[in-house]
Amino acid sequence: MARAGQRRPGRARPDAGGQRRRAAHPDQEGIIPVLAGIAREVDDAVQRTPTRSGVRTKFQVVALLVREERARVMGDADLSEAKKAQQLKRLDGVATQLARIAARDTTLLTLLTDDAKLSDAARSYKETVMRAGGLDVPDEPEPTPAPAPTAGADKRVVPQSVIAARLANPFLAPDFEAAAALRAAPRTHRLDGWELLEPLFRSFERAANGSPACMELPDVRTLPGLHGRELMPHQARLVAAAARGHRTFLLADEPGLGKTAQALLAAQAADAFPLLVVVPNVVKTNWAHEVGMWLPLRNVTVVHGDGEDVDGFADVVVVNYDILDRHAGWLGTHGFRGMVVDEAHFIKNKSSLRSQHVLGIADRIRLRATRPLLMALTGTPLINDIEDFRAIWQFLGWIDDDKPLAPLMSALEETGLTPADPGFSAAARSAVIDMGIVRRRKVDVAADIPARRVADLPVELDGAVGRSIRAAEAALAQRLVEHYRSAVAARGEIVDRVDLDLARRVAAAELKDASSKKKGENVFTMVRRIGQAKAGLAADYAAQLARNVGKVVFFAKHVDVMDAAEQLFTERGLKHASIRGDQTPRQREKNVTAFVEDPEVQVVVCSLMAAGVGLNLQVASNLVLAELPWTDAEQTQAIDRVHRIGQDQPVTAWRVIAAQTIDARIAELIDAKSGLAAAALDGVALDEDAASTDVQLDALVGLLTDALRAEGVAA
Repeated sequence: MARAGQRRPGRARPDAGGQRRRAAHPDQEGIIPVLAGIAREVDDAVQRTPTRSGVRTKFQVVALLVREERARVMGDADLSEAKKAQQLKRLDGVATQLARIAARDTTLLTLLTDDAKLSDAARSYKETVMRAGGLDVPDEPEPTPAPAPTAGADKRVVPQSVIAARLANPFLAPDFEAAAALRAAPRTHRLDGWELLEPLFRSFERAANGSPACMELPDVRTLPGLHGRELMPHQARLVAAAARGHRTFLLADEPGLGKTAQALLAAQAADAFPLLVVVPNVVKTNWAHEVGMWLPLRNVTVVHGDGEDVDGFADVVVVNYDILDRHAGWLGTHGFRGMVVDEAHFIKNKSSLRSQHVLGIADRIRLRATRPLLMALTGTPLINDIEDFRAIWQFLGWIDDDKPLAPLMSALEETGLTPADPGFSAAARSAVIDMGIVRRRKVDVAADIPARRVADLPVELDGAVGRSIRAAEAALAQRLVEHYRSAVAARGEIVDRVDLDLARRVAAAELKDASSKKKGENVFTMVRRIGQAKAGLAADYAAQLARNVGKVVFFAKHVDVMDAAEQLFTERGLKHASIRGDQTPRQREKNVTAFVEDPEVQVVVCSLMAAGVGLNLQVASNLVLAELPWTDAEQTQAIDRVHRIGQDQPVTAWRVIAAQTIDARIAELIDAKSGLAAAALDGVALDEDAASTDVQLDALVGLLTDALRAEGVAA
C-alpha cells in the first residue's frame, strides 16, 4: 500500500476542483504544484476587480498551506539537504506570487494576520486542496476551551505596512534549534540544588570594591566608517566589543556619555537589523534623530498611536513604553535581530504590564534569532534595591525566574566555587559583569569629552496641542507671505526670486506689530505656547536625569512653564527648590543654599532671567533648558551657572527642542550666532549673514522664505 503523499504510477488523481487528470512529471507531483496552480488562478481573478469571496478564500488557504508545507519540509529528517533546498525554493516561488497578489489588493493582507479566522468554507476548501496534493487530512480535533485573553490583547493592532513586510518574505523560518541550544543548561551539575539568584544579587553589595562595574573592553580609540562623525574613545571600545561578538550589554554609563550612539553603532557592528528600540515618550523623536546622524544609510520609523504611519520595512523601529500594549503582538514576531531598551530601570517592577511586554518581546526575539543583540540602557540600574537588577538581567537573557541561564551558569561553574565558599561573591560578581555590564562615569572619561557641551533633545508635540501650534505657525507664515506679495505688487515689478531685503522688512514689520501687543498669533505668543507644550516633557527628562546622576538645574523663561515643572517634580516625589524673579534676596539665598547643601534637594527650577547671572550652581553638572533664550549670550550665561571654576566634571546642557516647529529654527539660529563672541574677542572672521544678532527677526525671515519656496518662488 502506498504511503500518504505517494501515488501509484499512471493513476489519475482529482484536482482541487474535483476533476480527474493524468499523473504528470515527478516535479508536478505533490502539494506544491497544486498550490502554484491555485495561486495563478487567484492572480488572474484579482486583476478583475472586485475580488470575490471565493477568490479571497483560495488566497487564504494557499497561504496557510504554503506555511504548513514549509514547516513540514524543514522538519522532514528523511529529505536530503539538496531535496529540502529544492522544495523550499519552489515554495518561495509560490510565496512571491502571493506577495504580488496582495500588492494588487491590500485588503487580502487581513486574511494573514494572527487573529484572522478560517471560515467553514475555507476549512472545507483546505481539505480539498490537501487531498488533491496527496496529503492526509487530519481528524477534526476536539474543541478546547478558549484561553484567557492576554492583558491588553483587545487593544492590539498590526499595522498594514507590517503585514506587507511579512508578505515580502512571509515564510522565513525562525532558527528555533539554535535559540534552544543557547538556552540549554550546561552539562555540569556541580551547582545543582543551590539557590543562586539571591547570592548573585548580593554579590554586588558584598564584593563591591569601590569602582564602577565594567567588563573588559577592547582598547580601541577610533572606528572607521562613521560618515564623517567621530566617536569618543570610551564609546568606540563598546562598539568594538559588539564587533568582536559580544551580544548582551547592560550599558549603565552616566547621562551625557553618548549611550544612544553606542547602541546604534553596536547594532551596526553586530548587523542586528531590523532593530527594535523601546524608549520613554520624551526621547522617542531624539532616537529617530540620532539614527539619522549615526546610521544615515539606515531608515527609521517611529510608532505613534495605532501605527498607521509605521514603515514595516524600516531598519530601526522606535516605540515608547506607553503604547507597547497595542503593539506587543507583532513586535515579538517581526523578525528583529536586536532590541534596545532605553531607561531600562522603567522595567524594574516585573509585575507591571510594561515590564511583562518588554520581557515577552525579548523572549520571542531570542527564540527566533541566533544570538540577537540585546542592550539595556540606563544611568541608574538600581533605584531602590539590589533586586532592581532582576528584570534587566532577565531581559538580557542572563537569568529566568528561578536560576541563571546557560551562559551565566557555565561561567559560575568555571569558578569552581559554591555560595558556601568565601570567594564566591567576588567571583560571581565578576562573572555577571563579564556578561556585559558597562559602567563609566563622567569623571572617569573626562579626557574623552568636552568640558562643556550642548546636547539637543528633539521632542514631538503630539495631540491637539501640537496640531494647534503647527496650524498657528502655518497661519503666521501665510500672513507673512500675503504682506510680502502685497509689497511686491505695490512696486509694480515682476519678482521671480525671493527678495531677502524685502523679506527682512516684512519680518521687521511683523515684529513691530507683535511688540505692540496687537491681538492674534505672533512669534512671541507662539514661542510661549511651545514652551508650555514642552514643559511636561522637559520636566520628565529632568526627573530622569535627577534619578540617574543626582542634582539637575532646570531653566525656563515663563512662570507657567516653571509651575508645570514643579508640579511634576512634586508628583514624582522629587524634592526641589525654585529661583524666580519675584523672590526676596533672603528667599533666593535660602533656596540656593538648599539646592547646594541639602542632598535631598535634587532639582532647582530657575528663571532664565532671574537666575541667568550671579549664581554658583556647580554642585550639578547637568542642566535642562526647557525653553530657548533669544540669544547665545543668554544661553551661555545659564550654562555658566554650572560650568564655573571649581567644576570637576564635564557639563552637559540638555536643550529640549520641539521638532518641526519654529523652536528648531530658533535653536539653529542661536548656534549660528554663537560665533559672534569669538569674532569680538578672538578676531575670528564671520560671514556677513551671521553678523545679525536678531534671532527673532531671522526666525521670521526663515519662516517667510521657506513658505515662498514651498509655493515655487526660487531662492
